[in-house]
Amino acid sequence: MINKDFFQALEDLEREKNINAEQFILSLEAALTSAYKKMFGEAKNALVKLNPEKATIKIYSFKTVVEEVADSDKEISLADAKLIKKSYAIGDQVAEEVSTKEFGRIAAQTAKQVVMQKLKELEREQALSEIAEKEDELITTIVKRVENGTVYVQLAGSNMEGVMLENDQIPGEKYVLGQRIKVYVKKIKDSYKGPQVQVSRSNNGFVKKLFEIEVPEIASGDVVIKNIARDAGNRSKVAIYSTKAHIDALGACVGNRGVRINTIMGELNGEKIDLVMFVEDPLEYIANALAPAEVLSVEINESLKASQVIVPDEKLSLAIGKSGQNVRLAARLTGWKIDVKSKSKAEGQNIELPEYEITELDDEDNFADLEDIT
Repeated sequence: MINKDFFQALEDLEREKNINAEQFILSLEAALTSAYKKMFGEAKNALVKLNPEKATIKIYSFKTVVEEVADSDKEISLADAKLIKKSYAIGDQVAEEVSTKEFGRIAAQTAKQVVMQKLKELEREQALSEIAEKEDELITTIVKRVENGTVYVQLAGSNMEGVMLENDQIPGEKYVLGQRIKVYVKKIKDSYKGPQVQVSRSNNGFVKKLFEIEVPEIASGDVVIKNIARDAGNRSKVAIYSTKAHIDALGACVGNRGVRINTIMGELNGEKIDLVMFVEDPLEYIANALAPAEVLSVEINESLKASQVIVPDEKLSLAIGKSGQNVRLAARLTGWKIDVKSKSKAEGQNIELPEYEITELDDEDNFADLEDIT
């Protein structure tokens, strides 16, 4: 049946694979008990016990002592019980060791199946534990294959595979077999096939992690990324601020002669990046977010979470951006609805605003014509 070689192999697995031998023995006993019942009848009240120290396996059949036997698989008469042990009384459980050569082959097969299953479970748990530490991180991968628009990548240093769906790819990028690419670990799910790692290059987290790698001041916390609004493959707006007065957040992110920001844009396949200085004052923050356009004035309505921005006539198209991209990203970055008007249009509508001054408006009636373009 199961001999000392089996138990020696179990010790080796415990040492090499870090298997919990006690839990493994319990699982194996349960599996062998189930196999025994299937072979000799589900009605039998049996239990298989393993003894690693003695390298033995024993099968016990339990029967209840009764006056009159109705089920011979579960009951034993008082007279027969007293033949085994005189002290037995009605209601006692009689344990009898069962010896059957027929069960040997089944026991060996069952033990092998349990070992293989436990090893698979262990490998899955270890893989999950390993990759779980990588969630929300940037890792280097190798493109394995591209199928129906989905890119499958090999995670460097492991046998695990990452999946990058079309909406997680940077539009316009081409991926070649064997190509090394950086990806953001977006989500990790466990499935019957094993851990599934969802990776992305279009996620905002990808941009954030690139900045953390390239800008030491961000990694140390001296410069903080407040928010990111991104149109992957085209443009991103990144709101930053410094936690220390003597550190220039903008200069830190740009780097000497633009080396840091250029490195990041290169990894983003040429995607443009607008660095926006974050300030607590929403008026100034909104004006900053519309860069590179010049802003003459900003009015906000707190209750509507809406703003109205006046820009020079010649800067209107720049403020709005191609297909509304600039104002749309600014709105997402700040969390405010933004309506941009040229100075001449504002004057035509009798909107009296002091030039070059950011003002706040509380009267909701003045926002009756506000266009929600976010």
